[in-house]
Amino acid sequence: MKKILSILISCTMLFSAAIADEGMYPISEIHKLDLKAAGLEMHVQDLYNPDGISLIDGIVNISGCTGSFVSSDGLIITNHHCAYRAINNASTASHDYLQEGFITHNKSEEIPAKGYVVRITESYKDVSGDVLSVVKKSMTNAQRTQAIDKKMKAIVAKAEKLYPGKRAAVSEMFPGKTYVLFIYTNLRDIRLVYAPPRSIGNFGGDVDNWMWPRHTGDFSFMRAYVGPDGKSAAYSEDNIPYTPKRVLKVQPKGVSEEDFVFILGYPGRTYRNQTSHYIDSQEKIRMPWIVDYYQWQIKVMEEIGKDDRNIALKHLSRMKGLANTEKNYRGKILGLGRLKLADQRRSEEADLQKFIDADSERKEKYGNLLKEIGEIYAEQNNTAERSLILGYFRRSSTMLNIASTIYEASIELSKKDIDRKSAYMDRNWRRTRQRLIMGLDNYYEKTDKILFKDMLTKSESLPADQRFNPHNPNPGSMDNKIEKMYAQSKLADKNFTTQLLDDPVQNLKDYNGPFINMAKALYGTFKAQKEIRDEVKGRLDKLFALLLDAKREYKGDTFLPDANGTLRFTYGRIRGYSPKDAVYMSPLTTVEGVLQKTTGKEPFDPPQKILDLIKNKDYGQFAEPFLGSVPTAMLYNMDTTGGNSGSPIFNAKGELVGVNFDRAFEATINDYAWSESYSRSIGVDIRYVLWIVEKFGGATGLLEEMGVK
Repeated sequence: MKKILSILISCTMLFSAAIADEGMYPISEIHKLDLKAAGLEMHVQDLYNPDGISLIDGIVNISGCTGSFVSSDGLIITNHHCAYRAINNASTASHDYLQEGFITHNKSEEIPAKGYVVRITESYKDVSGDVLSVVKKSMTNAQRTQAIDKKMKAIVAKAEKLYPGKRAAVSEMFPGKTYVLFIYTNLRDIRLVYAPPRSIGNFGGDVDNWMWPRHTGDFSFMRAYVGPDGKSAAYSEDNIPYTPKRVLKVQPKGVSEEDFVFILGYPGRTYRNQTSHYIDSQEKIRMPWIVDYYQWQIKVMEEIGKDDRNIALKHLSRMKGLANTEKNYRGKILGLGRLKLADQRRSEEADLQKFIDADSERKEKYGNLLKEIGEIYAEQNNTAERSLILGYFRRSSTMLNIASTIYEASIELSKKDIDRKSAYMDRNWRRTRQRLIMGLDNYYEKTDKILFKDMLTKSESLPADQRFNPHNPNPGSMDNKIEKMYAQSKLADKNFTTQLLDDPVQNLKDYNGPFINMAKALYGTFKAQKEIRDEVKGRLDKLFALLLDAKREYKGDTFLPDANGTLRFTYGRIRGYSPKDAVYMSPLTTVEGVLQKTTGKEPFDPPQKILDLIKNKDYGQFAEPFLGSVPTAMLYNMDTTGGNSGSPIFNAKGELVGVNFDRAFEATINDYAWSESYSRSIGVDIRYVLWIVEKFGGATGLLEEMGVK
C-alpha cells in the first residue's frame, strides 16, 4: 500500500469498544480500535501500513466481489458464485464447465474470464472540500447534484493524469458531506484456473441460499495477468502472471468455535444511516415489487430452457443473480417486519425532534428537517411504480438496452468528455462497448420477446397521466408489432452491432431500426426521469448533511459511513446463534452433512467420488481433530453485506482460514441494522477448499503454489 495521501478524518472519529463487533470500518479507522484486546495477535501495522506493504495489499475487488492473492504468480481465491459468469460463458453443452467443473494442469490451459477486472486499492484522500466547493446557493437542487458529479469527474481526470496507468474514483461517504478519492490499480487480463462442479460449488442451490447450516464449496481460483512490461494490459498470449505486493498465507489448520477472526473486503451498499421514510418505502413498495418481478422472470427462463441445455446456459447467470436478490429481499422484508425497524426509527426520530425543539438555535437550524425528508419520500411514493418500471424498462430487453445505449452514445460522444455520462467517457467507453457486445453471447430471442412484452404491458397499466409507452399498441396488435420489431432488427447480429458502436454519431444517420426508433422515442422520458432523480438527490443530500450534524449534537457521538464498495474491515468470532426458541446452531459444519443432505437430485447431488471419500473417511491432513471430520462451512458474527462475497476470513495471526460467501437468512437485514443476536455470516472453511482441490480435483499443483504441504 503506497503512502496514504490523507487520513479520512472527516468520516469518522473514535469508536467505543462496546460496538467493536458491529461495523464495516474504513481502513483509515483500524488504528482507532483496540484490536489486541479483541483478540488480534498480529501488529495492526502488519494489517494496514500506510507507509509500506501490509495485509491489505493482498486484497482485491474482482468485478464486484472480493478476492485474495494466494501465490506470487497472481493466483486469486474467490467464490464460485463470483466466478460463475466466467464459468458459464466458457461452457457449452459439450464442455459444460458449470456441471463438470474446470481444472487446469498448466497456465496455458487457463480460460480468459471475459469482462472481469481486478482492482487493487493503492491510496486515498479526503476531497470533500474540493467537491463541495462548486456548490452555490443560487443552484437548483438538480444543478447542485450535477455540479458535484461534474467536479468528481474532474478530480478523477486530474488524478489519473497525476498517476498514469492507475484508475481513480471519488466515493461519497456521507451524502452531501464527505467525499474520498481512491487510487486503484486495475488488472484487465483475468483467467479461470479452477472451479469445482456445480454440485459442489453450488451444493444446495437456491434451497440452501441464505440459510444455515451450509455445506457449499463456494470457491474458485482465478489468475491475474499483466503485459510483459508488468503493466495492466488486455488479454494476450504474451502476458505474464501478475506479481502481487503481498501474498496471503493459507492456514490449513483452520479455526475453532469462538476463535477471533476478521475480514477485509469490498462490501457493497448498506443503509443504516437512512430514515424511517426510506425503510418504509423499501419494505412496502420497492422490495415487494422486485420480488414479484424477479420470481416471474425466473419462471419464464426456467420454462424456456428446461429441455435444451444450450438455451439454459444462456439464462443461468442471469437467473442466479435474480434468485439471489429475490431471496435476499424476501429475507429483508421478513426481517424488517419482525424487528419493526421503521417503527424503531420513527421513535428515534421523535426523540431527536424533541431534542431539536428544546433549543431555539437548534430549532431554527434543524426544526423542519425530518418533516421535509418525509415530504420528499411521500412525493416519491406516489409515482414509485412508474419509477420502478422506468428503471427496469430498458434493461429488461437486450435489444432495447443495446439500442438505447447506442442512441445515447450518439448524443453523449458529441459532448466534451467531462460533460458526458460516466459510461460514455473516454476512460469507460471501451468497457461499456465490451459489456454490451458480450451480452449478445447469452441472448435468446424468445425470452427477450416475453420480457419486452411484459414491460410494455406494465407501462400501459400505469395511471393515464404517468404512462410513457412510445407507440401505445392496443392489446390486439401488441404481439404482431413485437414480432415485426424483432424480425426487422439487426441488433442481434454481433458484427452489425459492433460496427454501429464503432461510431454511433455517424452510423445512426444511416440506420433506423425499430428498437433504435423506440430508444429515440423514450430518450426524453429517461432524460426527464434523471432530472427528477438529480433534483431529489440534491434536496436529500442537503437535508442528510444537516441530519448528520443534528444526530452528532444529540448523541455526542459520530457514525460510520454506510458501506459503498470501498475497502472495509470487520472483526468478530466464530460463533453460533439461536434463530428461534430452543434451537442452537453450532458454527461449524462437516462433510458428513453433505452425505445427510444428498438426495441424488439437483441441488443435492454431489459427485459420487465425494460421497466415496466421505464414506471412507479419506480426510488426509484436513480433518479437524475435535470434530473428527473435514469442516465445510463456518458461521461468525462479523458485519458483512453484498460485495463481501469472496472476502478472505483471517485468524488472529492474519492467516487465511476461509472465504466469505453468504449470510444467514435472519441476517439479510444487515443492510439496515446489525445485531449480535441474529447477524451471522457464512464462509467456506479453507480445509474444505483444500480437501476438494487435493482429494477430489487432484490439483496438487495448486496446493504447492499456495505453499500448503
